[in-house]
Amino acid sequence: MRRQRTLKRNIEADNNIKKDLKENQEMLQEIFHNSIDIKFRNFQLQNQEKTSAFICYMEGMVSEEFIHFNIMDGLVGTDLKDMNVDSPGFITILKNQMIKAPSMKDSIILDEVIDGILTGQTAIFINQSDRVLLVTTVHFQSRGIEEPETEATVRGSREGFNEVIQTNTSLIRRKINNPNLIFEELIIGKETKTKVRIAYLDNVANKEVIEEVRTRLKKIKTDAILETGYLEQYIEDHPSSIFPTIGNSEKSDKVAAKILEGRVAIFCDGTPFVLTVPHLFIEVFQVPEDYYINTYTSSLIRIFRIMSLFLTVSTPAVFVAAATFHHEMVPTLLLTTMAAAEERVPFPILLEAIIMIVIFELLREAGVRMPRPIGSAVSIVGALVIGEAAVQAGIVGAPMVIVVALTAITGFVVTPLNNAVILMRYILLLLSGTFGFYGILIGTLFMVAHVVSLRSFGVPYLTPLAPMVTKELRDSIIRLPLKFLQSKSKSIIRKRF
Repeated sequence: MRRQRTLKRNIEADNNIKKDLKENQEMLQEIFHNSIDIKFRNFQLQNQEKTSAFICYMEGMVSEEFIHFNIMDGLVGTDLKDMNVDSPGFITILKNQMIKAPSMKDSIILDEVIDGILTGQTAIFINQSDRVLLVTTVHFQSRGIEEPETEATVRGSREGFNEVIQTNTSLIRRKINNPNLIFEELIIGKETKTKVRIAYLDNVANKEVIEEVRTRLKKIKTDAILETGYLEQYIEDHPSSIFPTIGNSEKSDKVAAKILEGRVAIFCDGTPFVLTVPHLFIEVFQVPEDYYINTYTSSLIRIFRIMSLFLTVSTPAVFVAAATFHHEMVPTLLLTTMAAAEERVPFPILLEAIIMIVIFELLREAGVRMPRPIGSAVSIVGALVIGEAAVQAGIVGAPMVIVVALTAITGFVVTPLNNAVILMRYILLLLSGTFGFYGILIGTLFMVAHVVSLRSFGVPYLTPLAPMVTKELRDSIIRLPLKFLQSKSKSIIRKRF
């Protein structure tokens, strides 16, 4: 126990590697608390003194086959004759003649050695040498490159990012064969020490935006970063806004296109979602498939997406306002039908709408969280059964079921705005049930004013609509042919800060 306390004090006081092999091994065991996945392999070098040595690596993070054939065979099987461990060229001989590895370095700093072991490097300790050789042997199981389920497309690339940051950056590099494509790496998180990389085209991206991204990321002081969602909440311009001012995607072709336009991409190890900044409101209605099909079809579908946003937000509110306050706005025959359907319902129409929307959200959440084979069946069958049973029991009217169904279907079209849509829907619903169409108008004006006030890394959120940028309208509500879209977006690359 006394020896352990002395060793701990020595570790805290001195951050250098010791020449005594046993002391180094005990120091590592103390630092890693004898964790079962930290492996040690002791051996002897084939020199005259039979110098003792050991390697240390993390199980599951390295290729043990690579260690055996490329490191151990060279260290144990090579006759060093009268080579002295203290000689200046000993480490160089190990690097150049005995070990076969694409990347290695030596270090005398204990913290560098610890970080190397934790990131999949194999550390080679030799008795009477205060230099440790770190050999890159990273190899671990990861999910393959698959099509993202959240961004399915009929036509176009089906490659999606996975959880390995090196794989994700290589997918971008393969699509953009350009020496101006730059990747920078930062380590964020006191406990997790997560790798975060930013990517941009040096000759296109706004230098001020790049520097702003660097600055915001470096200012993050936290124990853990496990997903890009953590980063997003730390670096976004308006944390209190319900609208996302930072884009995210799992598709490599989509992120590559954003980089080519002058945006900065942010990768985080351990997640397939990549952030892109600046992010504009109009991007919600743009998908990669728009640029793979003809301009007429893509423009029409884009208009449908914009219509879906208005329908999913306002349909319940308009129905409640018309049925409660503005009967004169509804055709007589339709009003009679609605009145007959609502006659048996014991609740006010506002409460009826809230109940149905809450039930739909619960069913949707259940479908998402349950296992995939039964999740969709539960949400669809649940909606049908509950809706039909509620109408038959007189708890809700049939028109309300139709309104909620239309609201749900159109909501699936604009999934990037899902969180904002849910909140906007409830706000307008409450205002319409209280003030009628006047409430909807007031709520809409406040929302529009709020969206106009937002900025994403110096770029107005509603660009190119507000402020109006005429040249960039060719890829907004409608999309002109590709030959008219070759010039870079001035709103993205011009100076802002």
